Amino acid sequence: MKLSSTLKIAAIVCGMGMAAFTLSSYILDKPARKVADPAAITLKAQKVADGLEALTDMAFPGNGETWILQQNGVILSLKDGKVNAEPIADLRSKVKKINNGYEERGLLGIALHPQFKSNRKFYIFYSRDAEKKPGVRIDHTDVVAEYVLPASGQVDPNSGKIIMAFDKPDGNHDGGCVKFGPDGYLYVSLGDGGGQHDKHGTIGNGQDMNTLLGKILRIDVNSGEPYSVPKDNPFVGKADHKPEIYASGFRNPYRLSFDKASKQMFVGEVGQDLWEEVDIVTKGGNYGWRVLEGAHCHNFTNTPETGCKIDGMIMPIHEYSHREGVSIMGGFVYNGKGVPALKGKYFFADWTGPIWYLQKEGAKWQRGNISLKDIPANQKITGISEDENGELYVLTNPDTGPGNNKCAIYKMVNN
Repeated sequence: MKLSSTLKIAAIVCGMGMAAFTLSSYILDKPARKVADPAAITLKAQKVADGLEALTDMAFPGNGETWILQQNGVILSLKDGKVNAEPIADLRSKVKKINNGYEERGLLGIALHPQFKSNRKFYIFYSRDAEKKPGVRIDHTDVVAEYVLPASGQVDPNSGKIIMAFDKPDGNHDGGCVKFGPDGYLYVSLGDGGGQHDKHGTIGNGQDMNTLLGKILRIDVNSGEPYSVPKDNPFVGKADHKPEIYASGFRNPYRLSFDKASKQMFVGEVGQDLWEEVDIVTKGGNYGWRVLEGAHCHNFTNTPETGCKIDGMIMPIHEYSHREGVSIMGGFVYNGKGVPALKGKYFFADWTGPIWYLQKEGAKWQRGNISLKDIPANQKITGISEDENGELYVLTNPDTGPGNNKCAIYKMVNN
């Protein structure tokens, strides 16, 4: 699933040529002192399952079971190397019918409640058909819903409780990640509303604190109906600021994760025409969109010092240009035991296939390459997941979107 609105890949790279990738722009930071490039890491990709459709996310409820999300609305169960023919949940009656080609909507994210083993609750992010509203442009509605896994192991699609719903003017930039933080609160990533360049209102949704779009939210699903806002959220009680907002200034924060060691939140932020970025997100932070794309003015040619005002905005810890990829797949800091070479490194990828890691060296994050053995060439990477032991998985698709049953899951293991 491609996530950058203007570069709908393969066709684009060939059809547009490289002109869109070579526009000049200048990074804010002065050149860093020269350091040795981090060593490349070679890993094996151990196939876990294949013959699947348009994979977006995974969950790990324990007892050797894995849940697999398909973009079409089906949640499958994998155990002992076999995918159960009966799904955990078939939500196709709830999820917007998606296109077989390029598509960003659908069933996008899942989070198990921290007390899942006792309360059996889980949370999903999906797109549904929008209700028509006079004079309002709505393409679809994104939903965060709570479900409870019954003793039978099969979820009634009509049993869900809607926690949040967000009308979207365009069909892209959904965000779509739901994750519980170390504090027990649910974090939700939302895109800017879609289209190109965040042309929503006078300042764009990313900078408009009176909308939830273009933000990362933080809510308490354990109190209130259907939720409450934590009292220490950064904008509680501030006029013209939605209290659910934890951080702002995002275009399409497709994936977020928490480092189990440092508790820091890492976000992969999908860019517009030139730059993809990784952010470490802090409470109340403004990450720049639509003023900035990566660490650059969104007008493509000027530095922030001469071309745009960035007071109070936080720069990414890493960015890469569209000469190297077109849509970041945010990942995880590795805290498992099976691949010692990855310990403490942030593992991430681009949708077009490259996989990298970030390692902190002093005040800078340096990037190293990761190569995978035993994985077919030319795979799109549609997601990265982390199990309860900190081991990592890559979700792949040989095509540019839904419409095939050739998608697969690979576990990262030692070479």
